[in-house]
Amino acid sequence: MQKAKTRAVALGSMHAVFDAKPDGTILVRSQRPLPGYPDRLTERLLHWAAVAPDRMFIARRHAGGAWREITYAQARAQARSLGQALLDRGLTAERPVAILSGNDLEHAMLALACLHVGIPYAPVSAAYSLISTDFVKLRQVLDTLTPGLVFAADGEAFAAAIAAVLPADVEVVVTAHAQPGQTLFADLLATTPTEAVDRAFAAVGPDTVCKLLFTSGSTGKPKGVINTQRMLCSNQVMLIEAFPVLAQEPPVLVDWLPWNHTFGGNHNFGITLFNGGSLYIDDGKPTPLGIAETVRNLREIAPTIYFNVPKGYEELVHYLDREPALRQVFFSRVKLLFYSSAGLAQHIWDELERLAVETIGERIVMLTGLGSTETAPFAISTRPDMASSGLVGLPAPGMELKLIPNGSKLELRLRGPNVTPGYWRAPELTQAALDDEGYYRMGDALAFIDAHDWQKGFRFDGRISEDFKLSTGIWVSVGPMRAKLVQRLAPFVRDAVITGHDSDFVGCIIIPDLNACRGFVLEAGDALESPALRDAIRARLIELAAESTGRSTKIVRAAFLRDAPSIDAGEITDKGSINQLAVIARRATLVAELHAAHAPAHVIAIDG
Repeated sequence: MQKAKTRAVALGSMHAVFDAKPDGTILVRSQRPLPGYPDRLTERLLHWAAVAPDRMFIARRHAGGAWREITYAQARAQARSLGQALLDRGLTAERPVAILSGNDLEHAMLALACLHVGIPYAPVSAAYSLISTDFVKLRQVLDTLTPGLVFAADGEAFAAAIAAVLPADVEVVVTAHAQPGQTLFADLLATTPTEAVDRAFAAVGPDTVCKLLFTSGSTGKPKGVINTQRMLCSNQVMLIEAFPVLAQEPPVLVDWLPWNHTFGGNHNFGITLFNGGSLYIDDGKPTPLGIAETVRNLREIAPTIYFNVPKGYEELVHYLDREPALRQVFFSRVKLLFYSSAGLAQHIWDELERLAVETIGERIVMLTGLGSTETAPFAISTRPDMASSGLVGLPAPGMELKLIPNGSKLELRLRGPNVTPGYWRAPELTQAALDDEGYYRMGDALAFIDAHDWQKGFRFDGRISEDFKLSTGIWVSVGPMRAKLVQRLAPFVRDAVITGHDSDFVGCIIIPDLNACRGFVLEAGDALESPALRDAIRARLIELAAESTGRSTKIVRAAFLRDAPSIDAGEITDKGSINQLAVIARRATLVAELHAAHAPAHVIAIDG
């Protein structure tokens, strides 16, 4: 397998210029400047509607299984009609559009209409409306937004959330099951566009606020990240400079990533629109149940580029391994695999490579990077020779990095046309996020892959805010430890929280993959109480401890989180990731048991 060639793909040169300052600060930028970019994202919609009007832009399955498609010409017409309807309602930045439901065709067309006529919109996590029981986060978001119009796909499904938090004078638009007083999406779509749409489009410029993405970060309270036209357009050109393959043929994506998150809504939706591609909305999810729908779609549609989070690849590998026909479709024309949001376990990476070689005789380039909602999101990317999990690469053209010594780490700050000007209606948060030179304080740390050859790029070195000191005064670097732990305890662990602030040793709260645990135990009863499972976890912790370099890198106790992390309590961010600090605060009793003088029976201990 090692001798197999890699499928040819056009990638840009990712090399950097470094400037080390006397105070230890290191400035880093790409060797290549960023070319020009459009003033407005929907210039690309108009372009493709003119040169490829009948090409499918976006599609989603009907309930019966057939794909419902919208071409570029149809998307242009719908964006103009909806844009006129929004203008008729007097919507502005002070009264923007809020979208409460997930990825669908109506959501896509309403988003394009907002982008086209310069009315900001905010795609809000559907979990805030459909999973939450108290709607606190939804209320916080809408209080910040003060929307003039709210869209939800299903009037009945969202009725409880709307009734709980929305003022009576805000218009609610739904696709189906309209409740009394709600407007049907079809009525907006029937609006005849006028010259007002063209005038509004002409008034949109690079600094026009086009989108607000709410991210909870480490605080648990949603904050609205301002996205401008400049951010979205420059970021797409950065992507093309890093991955020229995007512009060489219209990309085909099969994608589930939610549009309320920057990876799905800016990165992937933008790649499709900017490059005249086709996006098949995948209603699957990277879960044992949700992956079946993703696989159903991938049996039919062969992507040219495939994006997912590590858990998605984990779930997909099982199907690829046992379905030769699925492998043939999936690997038939895919030129690039990309993962983000977390580190990909090396054994999953190796499995994908093995399956590709066995199926088509070639490896597929696997890349990742580092970015955030505040960077639109593309900022730093690997290249093919950085082929290992945990690496993040070098800055994209147009990006400037500033690495500040922070204890033993290098704190990352970023500046570029894709960086947000701040947070919506939150000047104090904006001031805290940007330093006096305009660099965004990412909150992450980077480390050089090779201290003697900086061109090899960076690896992720954890979140500055998550690190803590033991009682000895020694720092614990949470990010790398957490990533290594999750990788080595796979498949029993979905995620983990590292504990031990002011304690004598490091512990961890394990968020289990219950299906994997039950599959391992193969007996009735509570899998998490199984001696066999606990012994397997303990054995792996002992192996990790043997590799440690000291007390700050050795996990000596672990305990299972027996109930799911709560989105209402802020333990899960809007991106679906674990909020370490919130879990520790809410699970104080469990943390105390982990670090008690004598470990209780339910704690897995290797310290005697």
